[in-house]
Amino acid sequence: MSRNNKSGDTYCSELILQKPMKQYIDMKVKEEIELQEEPLLRENGEVLFKDEFEFREELVLSHDAEIPVKEEIEVKEESVLNHAVEMPIKDEIELHEEPVLGQDDEIRVKELTEFQKKQSTIHMTHICDIPYQCNQCGKVFSKSSHLKTHQMTHTGEKPYQCKQCDKAFSQSSHLKTHQMIHTGEKPYQCNQCDKAFTNRSHLKTHHMTHTGEKPYQCNQCDKAFSKSNNLKTHKMTHNGEKPYQCNQCDKAFSQKSDLKKHLMRHTGEKPYQCNQCDKAFSKSSNLNSHQMTHTGEKPYQCNHCDMAFSNSSNLKSHQMTHTREKPYQCNQCDKAFSQRGNLKTHHLTHTGEKPYQCNQCEKAFSQSRNLKRHQMTHTGEKPYQCNQCDKTFLKRSHLKTHEITHTGEKPYQCNQCDKAFSKSSNLKKHKMTHTG
Repeated sequence: MSRNNKSGDTYCSELILQKPMKQYIDMKVKEEIELQEEPLLRENGEVLFKDEFEFREELVLSHDAEIPVKEEIEVKEESVLNHAVEMPIKDEIELHEEPVLGQDDEIRVKELTEFQKKQSTIHMTHICDIPYQCNQCGKVFSKSSHLKTHQMTHTGEKPYQCKQCDKAFSQSSHLKTHQMIHTGEKPYQCNQCDKAFTNRSHLKTHHMTHTGEKPYQCNQCDKAFSKSNNLKTHKMTHNGEKPYQCNQCDKAFSQKSDLKKHLMRHTGEKPYQCNQCDKAFSKSSNLNSHQMTHTGEKPYQCNHCDMAFSNSSNLKSHQMTHTREKPYQCNQCDKAFSQRGNLKTHHLTHTGEKPYQCNQCEKAFSQSRNLKRHQMTHTGEKPYQCNQCDKTFLKRSHLKTHEITHTGEKPYQCNQCDKAFSKSSNLKKHKMTHTG
């Protein structure tokens, strides 16, 4: 049964005193929690409160003396800590000298708290100190187990060891997700395409590729990102921050993953193994590009000519041959290059450095590909096979020149007469006949 006061508000006659009370307690709740706007019911279907706003307004407690109150309220894990709070009323709870309607000498707090337990969407908490605080950084947690896990970030402890490799983790859930790499299990399936993922967060991020959603906006430019860590990395381009320092040289990086890849240059580690040949790579992207040499796939098509490439970086470099763009300028001479790698190799001509040493003779080279080609002179290997005859070649360029003998093509045209040649060296010799 409910009754109305002069203001028109409805009160539950079973729980609220009809006569004026001297004092009542306003239990504080978190402002950010979303409240139910639906009736709150007893088990028998009877309406107890018209909505959660009314429920919280009427959570009051009468008392005649300032005595400690102990109560234990169970709430959802993600909301607040399950805890028992002991506090003197005058110190912890705000008192009000206002009349409240009711018919008993005290509010049945027990019924209210039991009702709260049954309403799974109600989240309440007292204003109190959370007891689980990290003594090294000040972070607070709702459970002692969460604090214990967090403290491992300070100690570096990783007690959960993978039985199939040497990786270890600070949380059992992280180990479980990692083990799916070995089993191939991907339980989180996209409902818009056939992709699947090992954890829910990766699926959620993937969904944004379908929706185009980029909720993480840079506050210094107009770029936006689908992942918060991508935004964080991008912001470093504004401030020049590179917090990940190599401990073997003076290079630094804005991303931990870039540092990890760089360290492989020092260690020689190549964890990405091709399953069709014995080649291995330090980057998964390089392995993916390499595997296309087995399939013949070249998905990156030039829009200026009919050439196609197995990776986007090669396409980008090729397109500069059309635009004549050479953005990589040598700071010691006036030469410029279309690729950063070519500039790096060119720098060695100034320093005389030849870091690639043959292990079978005393020769050294400024480029790894030149060393590799040289080593074939020791092994007799000629990897480039003509598909129209049985000839093989040490260099791809030699094979390409040879193939012209089958097609009759003469791409090197003299600009002073109508003669053409199959080799650039032959054209060069011919031009001397014009100059004398």
